[in-house]
Amino acid sequence: MAVYEYRGVLVATGKPTKGVRDADNPKALRAILRREGIMLTSATEEAKAKASSRRNIDPFAIFRRVGTEDVASMTRQLGTLVRAGIPLVDSISALTEQVEKEEMKRVLTAVRERLNEGIAFATALEQHKRIFEPIYVNMVAAGEASGTLEQVLERLADFLENQARLKGKVGAALAYPLLMLLIGVVLVSVLMIAVVPKVTSIFESMDQALPWYTEVLIGVSKFLGGYWWVIAPLIGLSIYAFQRWKRAPKGRMKWDTFTLRVPVFGRLLMMLAVARFSRTLSTLLAAGVPLLKAMEISHRVLTNVRLEEVVKQASGSIREGESIAEPLRRSGYFPPIVTHMIAVGEKSGQLENMLENVAKSYDSQVEVRVQALTSVLEPIMILFMGGSVGFIAFAILMPLIQMNQFVK
Repeated sequence: MAVYEYRGVLVATGKPTKGVRDADNPKALRAILRREGIMLTSATEEAKAKASSRRNIDPFAIFRRVGTEDVASMTRQLGTLVRAGIPLVDSISALTEQVEKEEMKRVLTAVRERLNEGIAFATALEQHKRIFEPIYVNMVAAGEASGTLEQVLERLADFLENQARLKGKVGAALAYPLLMLLIGVVLVSVLMIAVVPKVTSIFESMDQALPWYTEVLIGVSKFLGGYWWVIAPLIGLSIYAFQRWKRAPKGRMKWDTFTLRVPVFGRLLMMLAVARFSRTLSTLLAAGVPLLKAMEISHRVLTNVRLEEVVKQASGSIREGESIAEPLRRSGYFPPIVTHMIAVGEKSGQLENMLENVAKSYDSQVEVRVQALTSVLEPIMILFMGGSVGFIAFAILMPLIQMNQFVK
């Protein structure tokens, strides 16, 4: 059975419609849609549709991409349907008709097809790694094995919603300072390249010494105006070389180690990583995933190679019979309060609850620090923009004022 993207017309109203359905062949698809009151106008098999979309670049594809919020919403609805006693295949069929994004429709249709073939739910999800991460697949597998799929889906929905909420808050807090920085750089560049040369050209015809700051302004303006065609490619080449170096294993390790040591920002990155690691490990353990498997999955969400290496070494120590807290404490990267809480959780048998408490605590601290950082960055951006424009105006006006006094 194949998956088709189709377009058609509703017989009752004459309105165009489109969607994704599975059928043995186009003829069978036409018959299925006819029974539903849809006259088929075109149908494309999913594999061909994907190949065509890769050839025709869609500039608005980023807005239609399936995000964490979409997966969380779908998971929440699926958990509700399964808890209500609706069979899994029927639940996914209902969700396929309800979701709005075409990519999600295609994925759910493909998953439903695999389920009809007798494949396990987790195995079907594993074939779509771009949407369903390893933590999602492994938790679903644990839920299937233990018969608690609906509970696992609800935990997953909570986990994804928390992740999306924290990411949204951090992104929203940093968006305004970054926008101001971009506007400031563009404004100063336009002034230096287009405005300053025209205004300062009157100084060249006058035989008078200029203040040092005016000489600096004219020199910088001439350099930017005369060599922008060299500067722009050089900046692009530098960014490309840096990205290529950072993708290499050694470069990535050095960069990630450096970022953790940067004042203010390093501490913030560490707190984000600890919160993400703690919540992921807690969610997996609560779902019944074995500890070593949970550690293996959790290290992938850290997005920092240095911390990932620490967790890998901790996993090796756990295999040798050591506790979780001790190797994390020896690394020197995890805060003492975190390793202490993990140690208490291990001794009391409440490890997942203690990890959840760590995640909540650090999520709150991240929000507070980001808000504080934003409140500091905003006036810094304003001072940067005002200071740059003020320096340009001062360097231009002062010689004019001096010349005017000299003429008098």
